[in-house]
Amino acid sequence: MNPYESNLLHVLHVAAALVLMGQTFYAFAAPPETRRKVLIWAGGASLVMLLTGVRLWQMVFGFAPAGWLIVKIVCWLGLSALAGIAYRRRELAGVLTWVAMILAVTAVAMVYVKPF
Repeated sequence: MNPYESNLLHVLHVAAALVLMGQTFYAFAAPPETRRKVLIWAGGASLVMLLTGVRLWQMVFGFAPAGWLIVKIVCWLGLSALAGIAYRRRELAGVLTWVAMILAVTAVAMVYVKPF
């Protein structure tokens, strides 16, 4: 495992997570005309998270199955969908904000705790 590649993948993964979260929370309050731009950024960040996450999984765990990883993937799918839902369901912005925070905290907790 090359330490430079590992560090770069970690930085890209976390940066993509920050961009995805930022765009998701922006979508809760943004005007409707920003929909296309926000969804492009959120989708790109989601794709970078997926690709770097799979490579890190291969590099660190050798594709070994893990329950915490399944939970993290479900959280990623939920966060990826929230920006699009936020534009269609403006009245649910408060609830969706809490859902986004719960998904993000759960995903981070799975990385550090690895309960199963």
